[in-house]
This record gives sequence, C-alpha cells and structure tokens, in this order.
Amino acid sequence: MIRLSGPHSLSIARRLVQNKEFTPEPNQVILKSIRDPGSGGVLDRALVTFFKSPHSFTGEDVIELSCHGSPVLLRQLIDAILSLDARLAGPGEFTLRALANGRLNLSQAEAVRDLIDAQTGAAVRQAARQMNGELSTLLQPLKDALIEIIVPLESSLEFVEDDLPDVAVDQISTKLADLISRIEKLAATFRAGRLLRDGLKVTLVGRPNVGKSSVFNSLLVADRAIVTDVPGTTRDTLSEVINIQGIPVLLTDTAGVRSSEDQIEALGVERTRRAVADADLVLVVLDSSQPLTSEDKGVLAEVSDCLSLVVFNKSDLAAAVNGNDDSSITGVVVSAKTGAGLEDLRAAIIEPFAAHDLQDMGLLITDARHYDLLRRAQSSLTTSSEALGQRLSEELILVGLYNALRYLGEITGETTPDDVLSQIFATFCIGK
Repeated sequence: MIRLSGPHSLSIARRLVQNKEFTPEPNQVILKSIRDPGSGGVLDRALVTFFKSPHSFTGEDVIELSCHGSPVLLRQLIDAILSLDARLAGPGEFTLRALANGRLNLSQAEAVRDLIDAQTGAAVRQAARQMNGELSTLLQPLKDALIEIIVPLESSLEFVEDDLPDVAVDQISTKLADLISRIEKLAATFRAGRLLRDGLKVTLVGRPNVGKSSVFNSLLVADRAIVTDVPGTTRDTLSEVINIQGIPVLLTDTAGVRSSEDQIEALGVERTRRAVADADLVLVVLDSSQPLTSEDKGVLAEVSDCLSLVVFNKSDLAAAVNGNDDSSITGVVVSAKTGAGLEDLRAAIIEPFAAHDLQDMGLLITDARHYDLLRRAQSSLTTSSEALGQRLSEELILVGLYNALRYLGEITGETTPDDVLSQIFATFCIGK
C-alpha cells in the first residue's frame, strides 16, 4: 500500500489514472488502472481510496493505493509518484502530521510506534489503550486538580496585603498531597510497563555439554540451536524472542565456557561473556547427573555479580541427583528432553521482575519519557508543598505548580519543544 498525504494528493491521483475529472467518493474503494505518467502504459490495477480532509489519519487529503505486492512494481509506482512533485515521507511523518493537525496527541502518536513494535499480545493491548486516548483521559483530571490549586494562589497575589487564611492553606495542602499520591501511583506502573514494552534479556551459560542449547530449544519449543554430544558444538551466540506471561524475553544461547586453544571457540567464549554483561538475568545450566566440576564452579564464580538463576538439567537421567552435591546451590530442576520442569523455569525467569499479573492490570506507563515527566511533576509538586508548609510567598509556591503543569502537558504534547518532537519521531519507521 502506498499512501499520499497533502493538498495535492488528489491531483497526483488524477494524473496516475490519467483522468482529470477523477473525483472518487471519500472513504470508498474503487478499482483503477495506474499508468506511467510519462509513457501512459499500465503499471498496475490497484484499489484507490480517497480520505478527504479533515477526516483522515493525517487530517489532510489522503490517497491510498493498494497495489500488488511486487517490490519491483512498488518501486516503479513510487518513482512515478515522485516524478509528479511528491516526496518520500520521513520517519513517522504521517503520524507527525496527524499530531500537528490535532488528529492525535503526542502520547497517542507514540502509541502508534509502540503498537507496531509490540512483541506480545499484552504489549499490543497496552499500546492500543494508549492510542485510544486512555493515558490522556487519566492525565486530564490531574491537570484539572492542579489548576484548581493554582487559581486561589494566583487570586491571592491580587491582594498582597492579606495572607492566605489557615483554612485555605490546609485545603491546598490536602489537595497537593492527594495529587502527589495519584501521580506517584501512576508512575509506579512503569516497572511493569517497561517489561511489556522492552522485555527482558536472558542469557544461558554453562560449561560445554550441560544441555544449554537443549534448554534453549525447549523454551522456544523449536529446534533452533544445533544439539550434539560433541562438546563445543555451539560456537557463537544465538538469540530468539519468546513470550512468557505477556513479557517478551530475548533468550540467548551461548558457547560453553571453558579454556580452549581453539581460536574460534575462544572467540565464542568471549562473546558469551559480553552476552552475560548485557543480560537482565543469567541462567546457569548445570548437569544434574554429574557432580559439580571445576568448570561449573568457574561459571558460577563469573556470574556471581549478576542476577542469576541455576538450572539443573538432565533430570530424566537415572544418575540425576536433582540438584548437586553442594546443598548451598539451589535452582530449578528441568529435563530439556522430556519437558519436565520447564513451566517452573518460565515462571522463575519472570518472578524477579513481575510483581503482578500483567494480564489483569490497567493502563501502564510504558514509555521512559512519560515516566521521567511524571517524576518531574511529582518532584515539583513536592517542592511547592514544602514551600506551602513553610508559608513562603505565593510566587514561590506557584513556580513548582506551573512546572508540574508543564511537565504533564509535555506527555500529551501540549508544551513539548520541537527538538524533543524530532527525537521522538526519528524512532518511527518509514511510512507511519
């Protein structure tokens, strides 16, 4: 699908169908032959849809051409359109135009990006809720409550000879405390929201032949990594994303950690160490059918400063001790071969990070920018509350209140500087 947006969209469409009188009904699909503007030859038979300003995604006249999906054909069509004085859109430009024309606010625009990037159903639902304006709806009462606090303070400035009565100070103090609590509660959802949006990085490590790749494949429910009885089969890191309780988890299989004269294997071990450094959680895989070796102990020592979870694999073997000969080491017992214990392992991977059932929670703050602005607003309100308690002048109290109002407005784009907008929309994909 090729989308045109702007005041000349319809005139370009007329030249593509080579009909100066072409005026399609808005919001209706029509089949037309798309022709080369130069030669007049038919390039494709496409579905054409016209969305008339302001009733379109961008708020401008929009033409959408649903073409056959040949990359060569689409390139020819784009070249033909560019020859008619159109230009390629920048990253997120359609959404940016929707923002500029009042079709979306900034938090809804960011949700478009999050919806595209969502890796799980739970992340899709959160992005959809934000795109539908739920975050804006939550913020509006906070801004209204803040304005209710600002008004009497501003009014008192007109009567500088009178101090605010104690009753008014107490009322404002109570309202401020309630507002700070509500913002803090909303900001506190960021921990869970960040999990849904960004996910976790989990790396499997262990000495060769303990079954790391088998555990990796079992968690994926796919034969993604090559598994043999030959130590050192895995020479490089291998990553895939899995979904655990709605959280995207980037799972990385690594080369077995041991000293080796093999240059390729040594490079693989070095990449293993880098993957460990980047991980949110390290799974240390041990062979439960054998006593701990010096190599096992070396791996455990290397990850001692990381958040780690021990996985005792091969519990299906007759010699398995379902643990090890060191009772101080605890972990999850699994069998990658039979699947035993894998559900316990999935739950244990998420347990340190997810304090709540993410499926049943309401709207979550998923964007670090939103979280930062909420915390700034909370800090400004706290400063004003302290100034009020010290009975400082209304001017000093109002500084923090106006700052908080500005921070809340930045979330939805009411007071967002242009350079911040440029940074945000640079993260969008082309065509959105």
